[in-house]
Amino acid sequence: MLKTLKKWWKYIGAKLNMSFDEKADPKVQLEQAITEAQEQHRRLKEQAASVIANQKTTEMQLNRKLEELEKVGANARQAVLMVDEATKAGNAAKAAEYTSAAEAFANRLIALEREVEGLKTLALQGAQASDQAKAAVQQNSAALQKKLAEKQKLLSQLDQAKMQEQLNKALGSLSEVVGQDVPTFDEISRKIESRQAKAMAGAELEGSSVEAKMLEVEQASINVEAQARLEEIRSQMGLSTAPADAPEVAPATEPATGGEAGAAG
Repeated sequence: MLKTLKKWWKYIGAKLNMSFDEKADPKVQLEQAITEAQEQHRRLKEQAASVIANQKTTEMQLNRKLEELEKVGANARQAVLMVDEATKAGNAAKAAEYTSAAEAFANRLIALEREVEGLKTLALQGAQASDQAKAAVQQNSAALQKKLAEKQKLLSQLDQAKMQEQLNKALGSLSEVVGQDVPTFDEISRKIESRQAKAMAGAELEGSSVEAKMLEVEQASINVEAQARLEEIRSQMGLSTAPADAPEVAPATEPATGGEAGAAG
């Protein structure tokens, strides 16, 4: 049961992450990524500064111990000389005192030499760590500068993508229904063409029907009767009636007379 709950928890978490990534603004996410990279670089610089500071502290301690070692060594040598002088002078008491002092300086000298060796090892390790920290900061700084340069490129690409999406949406709306009750231009055009085709088909059917032909014959009879009445009216008024379809006769040419022929001759 516990294993199943863990699976469901991981599934829900993955689903929420996918939903968040789909709805999140890439521009905001980009700013977050740059801010996080800058924060990481700041923390890296702080850590590198701590490493370098530790190396500097070790070097200063080493220098102090070397100075102290040099002084203790000089004191030890001086005590040995004083022991030798007291012994040569036959002053056993002084020789014993100087011997004790020389031994104390020798013990301190041994302890300082051990401390110096330890500090030298630490200083060497600190120098290596310091070099690595400096190199890491330089590499991360170069990577951060590259990200900052790519940021502008990505923002430009994002703006272009948004404009292209808006253009695609606008173009797509030309072939889609704008609303629930508003048809598209293509749908209206097809509707008008269909209506026109139906009207033309109906006209053809009406023109070829028997009733249409009967009306055409009846109309022709009415026209003939009207023409006859007009001819009757013209005759009563004494007006000549020439058939509309009578061809016009060209005037005959008069033959030439003899005189005219002689004159012409």
